[in-house]
Amino acid sequence: MFPDVAPLYMVLLAFFLEIADASFGGGYGTILTPLLLLMGLESTSVVPAVLVSQLAGDFLASFFHHEFRNVDLSTGGKAFKAAVALAVLGSAGCIVSVVVAVNLPKVYLNLYIGMLAAAIGFLMLAVRNGKWGFSWGRLAFVGSIAAFNKGISGGGYGPVITGGQILTGVEPKSAIGVTSLSEGVTCIVAVLSYLAAGRSIDWSLAMLLAIGVSLSTPVSAYLVRKMRSGTLKLTTALLTLALGLLTILKAF
Repeated sequence: MFPDVAPLYMVLLAFFLEIADASFGGGYGTILTPLLLLMGLESTSVVPAVLVSQLAGDFLASFFHHEFRNVDLSTGGKAFKAAVALAVLGSAGCIVSVVVAVNLPKVYLNLYIGMLAAAIGFLMLAVRNGKWGFSWGRLAFVGSIAAFNKGISGGGYGPVITGGQILTGVEPKSAIGVTSLSEGVTCIVAVLSYLAAGRSIDWSLAMLLAIGVSLSTPVSAYLVRKMRSGTLKLTTALLTLALGLLTILKAF
C-alpha cells in the first residue's frame, strides 16, 4: 500500500507538517499532497485521506489554541462567529470544488492554488506594518476562495484563509485558531462530497496521518502562544509566499 515508505514515516511526516500548519496557519495539505504523490500513491486516494487526517487535527488544534489563550473560541464570541461564517462558506465552496476537481487537469489546479497563495504572502509582506479594520465582506471573499482550494487538492486553505484574515484586520494568533476550527468543518464536508462522488478513502493511510497530526497539535499551540505577534505575522507571510512558490514549481 505504501510503496517503499514505512508507516512510521507517514506518522512522522504528518507530525512535522501539522506543527507547521497549526503554528503558522497553513502548509499541511499544500505540502503533504504532492509529497505523497511523489512517493507513488494514487491521487484518487491521497486527497480524501489527507482531508480525513486534517479534520481530526484541526478540531484538536482549535481546542488547544483556545486552551492556550491564543484565541477565544467561546460560543458567541467574535472569533467563534468568524469561524462559523468561514465554515458555512467552506461547506458551499467544497461542494463546488469537488465537482471541478474530478474534471479539471491537476496541473491547472496546482498552478492556480500556488499563484493565489504566493500573491497573498507577497501582499502580507508588503502591508505587514499597516493597520487594518475588520471587514466581514473581505473575510467572506477569502473564505470562499480558500474553501474552493481545499476541496480541490486537500491543501491551499490554510495559507489563504490565515493570510486573508490578517489582511482583513484579524490578529495573527486569533487568525490561526479560527482557521483550525473552520478548516475542520470544511474538511468534513469535503470528505462527504468525495464519498458522494463515488471516491473511496484509504483508511489505513488516513489513520496513520491522523495519528501524526493528533500528536502534534499541543506542541504547535504552545509555540503560537510563545511567539510575538509581529514575528508570527512575518513568519506566516514568508511561509505563505514560500508555499505558493513551491506549489507553482510542483505544477510544472
